[in-house]
Amino acid sequence: MSNPTAAMLVIGDEILSGRTRDSNTHHLACALTAAGITLTEARVVRDDAGAIVEAVQGLSAAHTYVFTSGGIGPTHDDITADAVARAFGASIGVREDARAILAAHYERSGTELNAARLRMARIPEGAALIENPVSAAPGFIIGNVHVMAGVPKIFEAMVASVLPGLTGGAPLISRSMDILRAEGDIAGPLGEVAALYPQLSFGSYPFQRNGLYGANVVARGQDQVALDAAMADLAERFA
Repeated sequence: MSNPTAAMLVIGDEILSGRTRDSNTHHLACALTAAGITLTEARVVRDDAGAIVEAVQGLSAAHTYVFTSGGIGPTHDDITADAVARAFGASIGVREDARAILAAHYERSGTELNAARLRMARIPEGAALIENPVSAAPGFIIGNVHVMAGVPKIFEAMVASVLPGLTGGAPLISRSMDILRAEGDIAGPLGEVAALYPQLSFGSYPFQRNGLYGANVVARGQDQVALDAAMADLAERFA
């Protein structure tokens, strides 16, 4: 039985302009791999409601789980919550449980819960909150879509919060080997090994170290016996 699939939707003009580097996709990929959930697609969209709605609807229909990052803060360009609500045909407004979380947080810090900060308590109808132990403002889950902050520290905390509630499969195992030959020399034998083990995936990543050329060959799959056998086969071919 194949593992559940997931997609990542990164939202923000700052990512597309190059101002901010996206690290959240990498973090999510590692976390999902360990949980036995296969991240099969990642998209980046601008701060545009129509683009977000289209992406959320398409990804939600195609995958077991969808994760978004970005656009749920207090400023005018934080439009993710409204767009996701629109994608599901849900109403949205300030919700009392989310407002209470923010009120308690800002009271502790002696900061005013003004209209801008209160925007972060706007939650689509029917959504469940995602805990935010870093800065309190919650994310939310609606349908199979998990809407989370873009700030990496907060995103990572939210991922840790939601992962225990997801159904995963068998974790993906990987094995790697450095082969000191050019990719053009290893391509044929590597292809033969890949054909012998169709349940595994193989990748070749060239490098140059200390004047030597080679490739790091990586095999991935859920069958540890097959992985060990495939790597032994490769080692014998390139001994």
